[in-house]
Amino acid sequence: MEFLLKFKLNQHLYVKDPESSDIGKTIVKNAIDLIYELGFEQFTFKKLSAKIHTTEATIYRYFTSKLRLLIYILNWYWSYLEFLSEMLIPSGTASCDKLKIIITIITHCQKEERRLMDYNLDHLHSIVISESSKSYLVKEVDTINKEMAFNPLKSLCRRISMIILEINPGYPYARSLASTLLETAHDQQFFSEHLPSLTNNTSHQQHKKYVLNYLNQLAFSAIK
Repeated sequence: MEFLLKFKLNQHLYVKDPESSDIGKTIVKNAIDLIYELGFEQFTFKKLSAKIHTTEATIYRYFTSKLRLLIYILNWYWSYLEFLSEMLIPSGTASCDKLKIIITIITHCQKEERRLMDYNLDHLHSIVISESSKSYLVKEVDTINKEMAFNPLKSLCRRISMIILEINPGYPYARSLASTLLETAHDQQFFSEHLPSLTNNTSHQQHKKYVLNYLNQLAFSAIK
């Protein structure tokens, strides 16, 4: 199933909204592909401009730095996951089942995989696994946070924590567990693929399924 998704993202992240023009959309789409290919450290606006046959100045008209562009991409991803959680959890679903669905979503194990016409979701997911911590483990994190640039991540975390409290209203660490599940979903998949001795995935295969099973065990053991 293919469809287009548009999310209104924080205006502090860009100079000009990339959704407002074809070149803006091209910048974001190809930035995702190039960061996936090269890694964030090796990614530059010069390389991106060469890939899309434009000038660096054109890219700077949309984003002041590659960090802001990365956070924009990640915000789109967090908004997408929250959209999926709304769409794939029917009203009346039992609380424990809600959490299981959320864990399936954040590990990309949902049965009906959505393909987006705008962006390569596999590349985007890989970027989140390997690069997302670089968006907040920076000196200017407090300034960026004051601009509410992490709101989509916070919103998704809040949604997960509310489900946790539905299961156990007295659980005192709902938001910490929610953010732990999100980060662990990325860290453990990265470790499973590249540093397997840091995990118990002895098969060295089915990395997503391994992380799915681990997060379910972690979440429900902690809550109950």
